[in-house]
Amino acid sequence: MTNFIKTQNSFAHGEISPEFFAHDNINGLSVLENMDVIAGGGITRRKGLQTIDTIGTDARLFPLSVSENENYLLVIMDERMYIYANGQKKQDMIAPWTIEDVPKLQYAQRFGTMMFVHPNYSPYILKKESNRFVLSQFNFGIDENGFSAIPKMKFDDARGISITITDSDQGNVFATLTTDEDFWTPDNYGTRIYMNNKEWIIKNYISERQVTAFLGETFIPPVSPVTDWSESAFSNRRGWPACISFHQDRLVFAATPSYPSGIWMSKVGVHDDFSAGTGLDDEAISLTLLSQQRQQICTLVSSDSLQVLTTAGEWAISNAPLTPSNVSIKQHTSIGSVATHYLPPQQIEGKTVFVSNTQKDIRELELDDLGVKYNANDLCPFSKHLLGNITGLAYNQDTRQLFVVLNDGTLSVLNYNSGLGISAWAHYTTNGEFLSVAVTGDDTYAMVKRGDDYMLEMFSGAKLNDAGTFDFNFDASALPLHSSGHEIMKWRLRKISARVMNTKSISINGSRVTLSNDVYNVTADGFTGDVSVDILGTNDDYTAPVWRIHGTDALPITVLSVTIYGRYSI
Repeated sequence: MTNFIKTQNSFAHGEISPEFFAHDNINGLSVLENMDVIAGGGITRRKGLQTIDTIGTDARLFPLSVSENENYLLVIMDERMYIYANGQKKQDMIAPWTIEDVPKLQYAQRFGTMMFVHPNYSPYILKKESNRFVLSQFNFGIDENGFSAIPKMKFDDARGISITITDSDQGNVFATLTTDEDFWTPDNYGTRIYMNNKEWIIKNYISERQVTAFLGETFIPPVSPVTDWSESAFSNRRGWPACISFHQDRLVFAATPSYPSGIWMSKVGVHDDFSAGTGLDDEAISLTLLSQQRQQICTLVSSDSLQVLTTAGEWAISNAPLTPSNVSIKQHTSIGSVATHYLPPQQIEGKTVFVSNTQKDIRELELDDLGVKYNANDLCPFSKHLLGNITGLAYNQDTRQLFVVLNDGTLSVLNYNSGLGISAWAHYTTNGEFLSVAVTGDDTYAMVKRGDDYMLEMFSGAKLNDAGTFDFNFDASALPLHSSGHEIMKWRLRKISARVMNTKSISINGSRVTLSNDVYNVTADGFTGDVSVDILGTNDDYTAPVWRIHGTDALPITVLSVTIYGRYSI
């Protein structure tokens, strides 16, 4: 057998998947549970969870930033919304969405205003007025013809259909619209029809071929059926925008159920006006993504360009400024995003981080060195086992952590600092289920289900357990032992030594290390220095972690490095 001394002083790759256990050039761990990788590459016990409020029902969290120092947390549940600031509930209001709707609810912020879109609802706007927030339906403006400034288009199923306009018995400002084929549905109520330079609003469904429409002025019915007509792009029948962003001072909508590859941009600085106009530089823009395969737009991101993430790839709409006659649109990568629910992309170190459509990848969109083409780099090449069935994500810029909610009630957490080479995944567990996360200011909030209770909680460095009651297990386990590129077949440990910082409790391979009594004083710093345990015995399980640091004590622990001493054979 050959003597060895082996030190691991960086855990920068975090917990890695078993298929990489045979590599000896990875600074990773086989398990990293409820611990984080810090800037120097060491590991520390995660923050505890502080209870903010008992919500009483299932809910999801949304961040709202009004200004640099004024941040709010929205808790949206079944037809209700709570608004919190600094850990205190500030407002309780009625909301239009059910809890089943909330996973598809997308939002965009501009100054003190937040807009929500959902494919089954007209857009809503949340605005702070004085000391209270008001939630109301978004209203489109009026164009130069006196019509609604909502986008207008001709849908494929309406092509070739003619409309006959006749008088209605409801009054001389109403008309009966009759099609030559079955076309109308009850959902056409409120749809706006544009023909003969007039705007008609459907008020009553009669049959598949007949509806009553309101004009608002007297009219003379045309002699012939009308073949040149269009309708509002958004309506109860056609659906409403599923995606939203602000870009170059334009409000951007995208992806209705009837037109999943459509994009509509407002006039510059006039966010309620989507009328086509005459093509001047500041007027509205409408686009359609065209490719060889069907693409549904999943989300929009305003960055150096307008990034459009679809089910089949990642596009960018560039040109500065964007004008109706000057739009460059290009697909850069073919990863694809999730369409079944909204997973808001996060801006991390100037890059757009998003979840792939397989939900096994977290990708970052980054321009190449020439600033021409985007690449979609994989942020979890070694840790695929920690992803899958993702239901939410949020990034805390202050702690440099990406929180990813999984549908099994756990969190996968990426500690990321590219400048220091840190890209470390870990997983968080608690006595309950994580349902949602959001970051406001420097604080990370979580919606947690504990038994039958739904709790709003916040990660806090001042807390060493969860919800004031629950201790949690933390675990850092090494990779299998390797040496000089060879697999170890049998090994015998003499000692395991750990260099720790501000630590008050540490157990190594099941043995609790005794620290000096003075570190347990509440006001005292933890121990900083080297601790060790002596290990006897031979192990021939070459897949087993050679060391494990673990515990449940509600006490601080930070490990900077681990050194093992022993003998091995190959």
